[in-house]
Amino acid sequence: MKVKLITIFLVIALPSFGYLLWSIKDKQPAAVVAPEPAAKVVKTKKATKLPELPKEKWTYVDDLKSKQVEVGQYEVKNKGPYKMQCGSFRTRKQAESLKAKIAFTGLEAQVGKSVGSSSTWYKVYLGPYDKKRQAEKDKHKLKNNAIHACKIWGWD
Repeated sequence: MKVKLITIFLVIALPSFGYLLWSIKDKQPAAVVAPEPAAKVVKTKKATKLPELPKEKWTYVDDLKSKQVEVGQYEVKNKGPYKMQCGSFRTRKQAESLKAKIAFTGLEAQVGKSVGSSSTWYKVYLGPYDKKRQAEKDKHKLKNNAIHACKIWGWD
């Protein structure tokens, strides 16, 4: 129903618009006559004296002129190294499968074995990274390759 209405509208509107453009192509614009200016009235203003500036309420303007900037020393403390864990599995086969998937992105992962009180876990991780920014860069690369479960931890 909508398609029929749009088609009918276009069939009528486009030729009408074309006819309108064709009919006005040879017409010349009417000459525009500007009104004649009235007699010029010249007004002279008296020279007025500007008022005096008000007295400044605040002292920050003068304080800023004499302000000295204190330069301090600071150190950037490196909190690293970091590691990025991308999975923890009960079987080594699952961990190796994820490691292979990560290898296809161009990164090298490792599988670590963690023995707990009740069972053994195989963790897939990347690192160590000196800076967290490097780990974030690799995490972004993994996300672009459909590996979303990675977390960045401090290296213990």
